[in-house]
Amino acid sequence: MDRTELADFLRRSRARLTPADVGLSQGARRRTPGLRREEVAQLAGMSTDHYTRLEQARGSRPSRQMLAAVARALRLTGDGRDHLFHLAGEEPPRDRPATEHVRPGLLLVLDRLTDAPAQVVSDRGDVLAQNAMAKALHGDVSARPEAEHNVVWRYFTDPSARELFPAEDRDRAARAAVADLRATLARRPDDARLAGLVRRLRARSEEFSALWDAHDVAVRRADVKRFLHPVVGLLELDCEVLLSPEHDQRLVVYTARPGSESYERLELLRVVGLQDLTRG
Repeated sequence: MDRTELADFLRRSRARLTPADVGLSQGARRRTPGLRREEVAQLAGMSTDHYTRLEQARGSRPSRQMLAAVARALRLTGDGRDHLFHLAGEEPPRDRPATEHVRPGLLLVLDRLTDAPAQVVSDRGDVLAQNAMAKALHGDVSARPEAEHNVVWRYFTDPSARELFPAEDRDRAARAAVADLRATLARRPDDARLAGLVRRLRARSEEFSALWDAHDVAVRRADVKRFLHPVVGLLELDCEVLLSPEHDQRLVVYTARPGSESYERLELLRVVGLQDLTRG
């Protein structure tokens, strides 16, 4: 691990970004160009102190998960992400059929969506990035253990994940998740990580195993979804799914029809989410 070069690369990458580049307000007058350290830390889901130590060539060696989060926060290209991993003494995740490095273009769109929940999800079901509204709706995925970043795994192994859906919608949601995962495995039958996820789910959940054996296949696209949020109540939202060119990442956006009760509740959710971020 080259701490000095890593620190220099982080500082220079941070200096190239403006608040507008990542969907943040300019705020008060800035003494130096670029993002503040605390802003990068917030975007990466880590403490400011931990990130500061990295920029000062101090502290412990960052984990692969942390490196991926910092690369997303700094809007690094694929080459930049690989360089970051090398400086930290890690091999970049080259051998994964579906990359976890969110494309800068998707992040740029995500940053501009301030009034609608939106998140980038891999076709395996891994949540890769969320905006503030998505965190207010689904919870902050970055605060959970890595295994729980996968929405399919959580849905079939964590009863609390289902509480976000009305009881009458849960069977449909389960079928859609399994059918989408089957479509992904059909596209990439040699994806060892995806096959491992399916094996673990079959071993852990009888419901998943039965649905998998039904062999329904359907790529997740536009839909209408209902959520039972513990603060704002029932939300009926239009779900739009924008696919990346390789179809291995999706930008999922939830909107409510203007004038509807869900529209008003979504606005309340935005306020609640901002308050939570301020307190955090």
